[in-house]
Amino acid sequence: MLLIHGNSFCRGVFRNQMQGQIAKKHRFIAFDLPGHGQSSNAADPKLSYTLPGLADAAVELLDELGIAEVIVFGWSLGGHIGIEMIPRFPGMRGLMICSAPPVSHNQMSQGFNASPHLGVASKQELSEAEVNAFVEGTIGKSAEPFLRDAVARADGRFRKRLFEAARAGEGVNQRLILESSPVPLAVVNGGADRLVNLDYFDTVAYANLWEGRCHRLSGLGHAPFWEAQEEFAPVLERFLRDVETGRGTNFYKD
Repeated sequence: MLLIHGNSFCRGVFRNQMQGQIAKKHRFIAFDLPGHGQSSNAADPKLSYTLPGLADAAVELLDELGIAEVIVFGWSLGGHIGIEMIPRFPGMRGLMICSAPPVSHNQMSQGFNASPHLGVASKQELSEAEVNAFVEGTIGKSAEPFLRDAVARADGRFRKRLFEAARAGEGVNQRLILESSPVPLAVVNGGADRLVNLDYFDTVAYANLWEGRCHRLSGLGHAPFWEAQEEFAPVLERFLRDVETGRGTNFYKD
């Protein structure tokens, strides 16, 4: 399973999954996106710091590791990257997205709630106060210092270029992809996530939606897998089992 983190964070946000019981049964791979964590900044930000560029980087990583089949878990930006990967990586056997409304470039206002947080997410230079506000707004009060360090380290050009490219319509129409792709899809969100429009997820006519519904974990915010591993892990494990046993076909129609 490939784990893809969100805007300005790092692979360490998946610590609970990488160190949990579920990782003893499955091969989990987490990596730092270009311009994040221990990965180098992009040599060509205009090319690399876009959804297509990030999806290409993830596919290149899988190719380098010799992985032909994978289930992807994408959180926030990582979920959008996972959707972008669908037409690029034929070996995707399942996709779970969290806090990632599948929108096209002209649907952003439908999938996301108006918030100062979005302004910070696209800003090149962040003050210490903005870093702290961004982390708390995204992760909540359970955020640890290393996550603040990750946001402070992230290449500010990444945030600026990512949103420029999104507004220009670079990348696939994510809603159409999920309405036509046979890849088994799980949609799992925190029920108290204030950054995304949870009702928007229910308007998408998914082609292959796991258990026939979008899941909301009560009382949890934008990063439920970090906030409450004990609640998130059983959902993830159930999805993995269903995909592996072949129940990952035509979920929505069953």
